[in-house]
Amino acid sequence: MTSWPRITDLIVDGPADVAILGAPMSEGSVTPASYDKAPAVIRAALKRFSTYDLETRGELTLAVADAGDVPLAEMMPSEGFAPVRHAVARCTSEHRLTLLLGGHNGVTRPAAHGLGAPLDKVGLITLDAHFDLRDTDEGPRNGNPIRCLLEDGLPGRNICQIGLAPFANSPKMHATADEEGIGVYTIAEVKRRGMVSVLDEALARISHAEAIMIDFDIDVIDRSQCPGAPGARPGGMPVDMFFAAARYLGRQPKVKLVDLTEFDPDLDVSDITALTAGRWVCEILAGFAARRI
Repeated sequence: MTSWPRITDLIVDGPADVAILGAPMSEGSVTPASYDKAPAVIRAALKRFSTYDLETRGELTLAVADAGDVPLAEMMPSEGFAPVRHAVARCTSEHRLTLLLGGHNGVTRPAAHGLGAPLDKVGLITLDAHFDLRDTDEGPRNGNPIRCLLEDGLPGRNICQIGLAPFANSPKMHATADEEGIGVYTIAEVKRRGMVSVLDEALARISHAEAIMIDFDIDVIDRSQCPGAPGARPGGMPVDMFFAAARYLGRQPKVKLVDLTEFDPDLDVSDITALTAGRWVCEILAGFAARRI
C-alpha cells in the first residue's frame, strides 16, 4: 500500500459494489457549454483525493468499477436516451450503487429509466436551482428532464426538488410542480431548516418507492464556490451543505443511482468545480461505506 492511497486506488477490474459511469452529453443544452468534458476532468481530479476521512478516522476500502463513458458524441438527448438507459441499466443491475457523471441534465431522464423498476416505483430527489420543467415542444433538453419524466409516467408525488433558487424559475413551472404534487424546497428553506431535516422529509415523502435516484445538479451550489456551473447563482447552496447531502443520501439503502450534472470545465477557475465534483464522489462513497444493509 502506498503512503498516500488515492481514491483512484479503489478502482478495480473485478467485482465491485459501486460503479462510476460517464455520460458526456453536451448537445441540446439551453446554454451551450462543454459539458462533455466533465467526466474526464472529474476522473482526473479524483487522483488528488486520499481514501482517508479525517472526520471519522475511517479509511475507504470499498471496490469501485469504472464502467467507462457512454458514447454520446454529437447526440441530442433524444438520440442519447437509449444508450444512457442501457448503460445505466447494466450498471445498476450489477452494482449496488452507480455514480453517473454528466454531461448536462439531459442524462437524468434516461438514467431514471435505467433503474430497472416501473416509473411509479421510482423515487427522484433533485438538488437543483431549477425546476427543469420547461416545455417539451422541441423535444428533450437539459432544461426539461423533470417534465419529460412526468410525461413518461413518473408520478409527481415520487419527486422532491431541493435548493430551488429565486429569480431562476417561472410561475408556470412552480404551478406545474404544485399541480403534480412534487415536493418543493427552496434554497432559503434548506438554509433555514438545515439539510438533514429537509432530506428526511423528502425521503419520507417518497418512502413508497422501491428504488431512488438522486440528481445532483451542481448549479445548486453558490456561484462563488462553483464557477464551472453555467446555471449557478449567487446565494445558492453552500458547498459544505452539498457535501453533507451527498454523504447522507449515499448512506440510504434505497438509493441505487446518483448523477452529477451541469459542470462545464471550460468555465472553471483554479479547478474549484473539478475539485468540488471530486469531493462529491468521495462523500457519496463515504456515505455508501456507512450503509448498514
